[in-house]
Amino acid sequence: MPELRRDPLSHRWVIIATERAMRPSDFKVENPKPHGGVCPFCPGNEHLTPPEIRAVRQNGAGPNKPGWSIRVIPNKFPALRIEGELGRQGYGMYDKMNGIGAHEVIIETPDHSLEMPHYPLAAMEQVIRSYKDRLDDLRKDSRFKYTLIFKNHGINAGASLEHPHSQLIAVPVTPKRVAEELFYCRDYYAYKERCLLCDIISQETLLGERVVLQDENMIAFVPYASRFPFEVHVLPKRHTHDFCKISDREISSLAYVLRTVLKKIRQALGDPAYNYILQTSPVPLPRPGHPEMWGTIEFDYHWHIEIIPRLTRVAGFEWGTGFYINPVTPENSAKYLRDESVDD
Repeated sequence: MPELRRDPLSHRWVIIATERAMRPSDFKVENPKPHGGVCPFCPGNEHLTPPEIRAVRQNGAGPNKPGWSIRVIPNKFPALRIEGELGRQGYGMYDKMNGIGAHEVIIETPDHSLEMPHYPLAAMEQVIRSYKDRLDDLRKDSRFKYTLIFKNHGINAGASLEHPHSQLIAVPVTPKRVAEELFYCRDYYAYKERCLLCDIISQETLLGERVVLQDENMIAFVPYASRFPFEVHVLPKRHTHDFCKISDREISSLAYVLRTVLKKIRQALGDPAYNYILQTSPVPLPRPGHPEMWGTIEFDYHWHIEIIPRLTRVAGFEWGTGFYINPVTPENSAKYLRDESVDD
């Protein structure tokens, strides 16, 4: 019998289509790679990108030269421009503003063919520290309300370049989906005086059937109402709303857990395309007319990473209703990934 499950974080309903049940091996498909050619992200091609914002170098080389281990640059074709003022306007019942924001690329490694599941742990930690540094820096710009960090791996996940990289986009509004999570977390805290995601962590730890991996600081599990097969969420066990407050110990733990989960997904499913997104709190600055907007966010929100293998397609029913149809039960997804043995 199919099940309807509701996600407590988004209040979204998901259809777990047990009668369509599929085995993990049914999802093993070849992940097409972006087309080749000259790679602007490879060492020696720094002149093909905009000047770097930040880089880590071991040999003391100057900026925009080879010798780096990680490099952050503006996107050459940004979705939003960092220069200018917002210029908010009303046009009858419509609102608009200038396309102001930040769009950056984190080039994670100088090695064109090295993929994240195979990064040395030190390299993974360096990527995570770069995320923290860029979020810390961009929150100083009062024009921006929210910054999203995300990774697209494979053409089917939206990647246009094969060289390993993540992206960052800062926007002058709180995105609708983020705002919904924030409201539901706030309402839950107002009713129970507990963090919603802390309670989910406690529930998943107690049951264990959807846990993929955990250590002292981090937990990775398949959500109860997963939108997609083998979707995995990674959260810190310590309550913290702001990714920028991550400790050195948590960075090391996150590097291990995130890399291991991606390695399990790759090994079990044949290197599928995937996205992951880092959901953290918006900039908690008082806003004119809304001084209390996120007044309890320190207590009620909990940052997390969502990993989404691109194994199914979102079609008409999903777009029309907001429902998702998942042909693999979250419990089976978690067990399959949990049982997948990978090297450290």
